[in-house]
Amino acid sequence: MDIIPKSNVVHRFEKRSLLIAINCVAGLSIFFFGYDQGMMGGVNNAPNYYYTTMKFGHPDPVTGAPVITNTLLQGGIVSVYYLGTLVGCLVGGSFGDRYGRIKTIALGAAWAILGATLQTSAQNHVWMIFARLINGWGTGILNAIVPVWATETAEHTSRGQFVSIEFTLNIFGVVVAYWLEYGCGFYKNGTTSFTWRFPIAFQIIPLLFLLAIVWFFPESPRWLTKVGREEEARYILGRLRGETGADAGRAEAEFQDIRNIAELERKTAKSQSYFAMLFGIGSGKLHTGRRVQLVVWLQIMQEWIGIAGVTIYAPTIFRIAGMSNSKVQWISGLNDIFYMFSTLICVFTLDRIGRRYTLYWGSVGQGIAMFLAGAFSRLGLNATNRGEIHKAAGYGDAAVAMIYVFTFVFGATWLTVPWLYPAEIFPLEVRAKGNAWGVVGWSIGNGWLCLLCPVMFKALGEKTYYIFGACNVITIPMVWAFYPESSQRTLEEMNLLFASDSIFNWEAERNFAILKEQNPEITHAAARGHSVVDPEHGIRSGSVARGMSLDADPSRLHGHNDAIDEKQTFKHS
Repeated sequence: MDIIPKSNVVHRFEKRSLLIAINCVAGLSIFFFGYDQGMMGGVNNAPNYYYTTMKFGHPDPVTGAPVITNTLLQGGIVSVYYLGTLVGCLVGGSFGDRYGRIKTIALGAAWAILGATLQTSAQNHVWMIFARLINGWGTGILNAIVPVWATETAEHTSRGQFVSIEFTLNIFGVVVAYWLEYGCGFYKNGTTSFTWRFPIAFQIIPLLFLLAIVWFFPESPRWLTKVGREEEARYILGRLRGETGADAGRAEAEFQDIRNIAELERKTAKSQSYFAMLFGIGSGKLHTGRRVQLVVWLQIMQEWIGIAGVTIYAPTIFRIAGMSNSKVQWISGLNDIFYMFSTLICVFTLDRIGRRYTLYWGSVGQGIAMFLAGAFSRLGLNATNRGEIHKAAGYGDAAVAMIYVFTFVFGATWLTVPWLYPAEIFPLEVRAKGNAWGVVGWSIGNGWLCLLCPVMFKALGEKTYYIFGACNVITIPMVWAFYPESSQRTLEEMNLLFASDSIFNWEAERNFAILKEQNPEITHAAARGHSVVDPEHGIRSGSVARGMSLDADPSRLHGHNDAIDEKQTFKHS
């Protein structure tokens, strides 16, 4: 394939080796994302940062713990980053659908490097606010496009596994950020600007590496097909799926699926702007408006079930539980390590039990942990006020254990699904834009919560846990009623899954079963699983796509399928 540069790794690796290489690069971006999130927890506790430079608090003269005098400024500096990600993801989604996944990843890395450099050199809170905004813009671009690139190259039977591995690296980034800051705190007793400037600067290293190597990786074959570069797309797909032995025909069948669905989408949807997507204007049976609402609210709820507060304000939470300032530091770091290992559970379960059941058991476990954390914290505070130090310590330990349980369950469930789902369910024509809407929801949920967290903890104390617990309860009927299962279904099948005019999951599944039987040509590759496909029999390019429809007609089923069966006997052109 002379069109693709010889330096591209697609010529050296194939099948699982190529998928692993792609996901390592995607994981590098996700590692930066985790590091960037976890970094502010330690930065907020550096005296030179909150007292000398940003001036929103001062150290307690007895314990040395931060005493925040301007919670709005503290929360504002953290949360303005998510305003940047909101803008950046919209830019990234639009740029990604127009110019490709690889160029968009490079753009996001370059922009994030600029933001990280400005943060490192910040001299006051105004400077820091604008630097955080720029850094968030770059992160938003990366978050909008990297999951799309990963899911478009992976097989439908293992998408969840690969994305779960990437999010293990995400939490590894949180762990690295925390312990790096912990170590920096020993330099000159943590009183210099090095304590917070070096950890911020450290994120530039993975970003530079990402910017350098992404050019040597293959573009998404689905995006290449969409823009008419079919020769490149077919070659890359062949390298991803294999062309010999038991794999013969798999890439060709999947390629024909992609071509057919791309043609169907162009005929079905009449408008692809963000505004049109939000309200479903001109999308017809693709129902992009419904998909946008689903991913936005899934991401908002991911933050409001409590993880944003636990990740960024863990030291504050442990102090409420009665922990000393020195004890808080290593307890928070140990919690992050448990969090990272919990993500490995999702690697083995997400594709087996599906997205919906993963969210169900996560909501139950997290909700119980949040309610108990609030109760034990209150008992600990009451015991402290009565002078019962031994009891207070026991209740404090129990509250900390519940925070550990919460983060462990979250890492195994809710961490990955809200990022994977948006990258799976949108039409090819607007997949990057669709995933960007998911990042919009994450930005709103995270920014809103980070802004309010200091205020809530100051006004409500341990009762803040009950708000998080209640949000977990709300998610169970929400997922049950509105979110169809995407596991073990190809990206091309998603248009059939969301073709129902009803917003309810059970109607979507019923309609999907009818459409799948009426339109076997849309799911040609998936229908055969991983069995050998005869390369002499398949779907002739462009011949059956004209007859495809997203209108379910039950009268065509049960005895009316002769024409459908006949359509599958065409040979390749």
